[in-house]
Amino acid sequence: MINLLDHLAAALGPGGVIIAPEDIAPFGTDWRGLVSNMPRAVLRPRDTAGVAAALRLCAAAGVPVVPQGGNTSMVAGAVPSRDGAELVLSLSRMNAVRAIDAAGLTMEVEAGVTLRAAQDAARDAGALLPLSIGSEGSAQIGGVISTNAGGNNTLRFGNARDLVLGLEVVLADGTIWNGLRRLRKDNTGYALRQLFAGAEGTLGIVTAAVLRLARAPRQRQTCFCAIPSVEAALDLFARFRDEDEAALYAFEYISGAAMAVNQSYMPDFRLPLETASPHYVLLELATTRRRDPLRETMEAVLADALQAGVITDAAIAESEAQRAAFWAIREHLSESQRRAGASVKNDVSVPVAAVPSLLARAAAMLGARHPGARMVAFGHIGDGNIHLNALQPEDGDAAAFAARGEDLMEDVNAIVMELGGSFSAEHGIGQIKTHAFGQLRSAAEREIMRRIRAALDPAATLNPGKLF
Repeated sequence: MINLLDHLAAALGPGGVIIAPEDIAPFGTDWRGLVSNMPRAVLRPRDTAGVAAALRLCAAAGVPVVPQGGNTSMVAGAVPSRDGAELVLSLSRMNAVRAIDAAGLTMEVEAGVTLRAAQDAARDAGALLPLSIGSEGSAQIGGVISTNAGGNNTLRFGNARDLVLGLEVVLADGTIWNGLRRLRKDNTGYALRQLFAGAEGTLGIVTAAVLRLARAPRQRQTCFCAIPSVEAALDLFARFRDEDEAALYAFEYISGAAMAVNQSYMPDFRLPLETASPHYVLLELATTRRRDPLRETMEAVLADALQAGVITDAAIAESEAQRAAFWAIREHLSESQRRAGASVKNDVSVPVAAVPSLLARAAAMLGARHPGARMVAFGHIGDGNIHLNALQPEDGDAAAFAARGEDLMEDVNAIVMELGGSFSAEHGIGQIKTHAFGQLRSAAEREIMRRIRAALDPAATLNPGKLF
């Protein structure tokens, strides 16, 4: 290994290899603190050639490599699966925005660019990168693509995969595939870019991407609503969708229990409404049209919904600062739950119409099989993706609750599968959900995936212990 590290240091140059235990420690622990395995060393290439050189050396030595971006994975997908056995390859120094095509609405960025930096660059060019997630300040483009991240605007623009026009990828043996095309139409064989999006770094390391942009909205209207039931949330969703589907950019659900946890753990928390509610919706309309009565549309739909009992109260943001405050409540939910103690996170999706049944059945199941567990649900109800999390009982034992995590996930997954859903909507598989992947995906499906991986990485040296 020492000889390999010497060769890697020569290939990557100064600062390209980190070996000091205190310096590599942050690269070995996932964001949730569930998995901690120290890498042998951390590789930090500056360019694609450096990534290729590192992978060639590691492949020849039979040493596995874990690609890592911002390390914001919810399923421990970006940290080693074995202590001291793997190298982490960090893309953080590859952080250039290479080009923006304002006419064609595309941008080319390196994998280490944070999502927020890419959003800012697009905005400065008068465009919109329409992917928004809670960790966008630290999540990096390579990881966002490799996990096919979703987020708040999936309803209007799709997941990360839907925004990828081209990729640059380094394979396990160091081969570089340059597929950085800016074309909207390119029907020339297999869509290889789609293969790597969502593969969690098991097929190749994404080093750069061409992303599809959108025109920046000229108007936004953002509203925080109190609603009496989950069914009412879907009623409100249908009303706005029927009024102007193209203007509906985001439609987020927050349970009263999740909001209560936020109130306890979010600094400077302030509920935008006069009184608490059992359920809430945060929604946003936007348009690129110059003269669009967007505010009037929102007010009219809300007035009808209030009269029909679909909502009980609503607050419309009157400034950008107020809009940001509304969204801060939504984005702090995960951090608040982390501060509240041990939690079991279920990132699931079901057909939109089945969301009320999912939440009702999950609540009944928790009460019967996991007494004291608090269901703190929230998420992208407009596309059927709910973060159905279970939080430890108040004043309960965190370790004892965490030990029940797999059983609890299995109970939730059983309900999800009966409703025709998915046990992983946008977080991926990583190390946390490999058991569910083996149980809940068909043998044929898993075998196809294994064959694809064997073709591209026969020694399984890229991100081992993930997915399979």
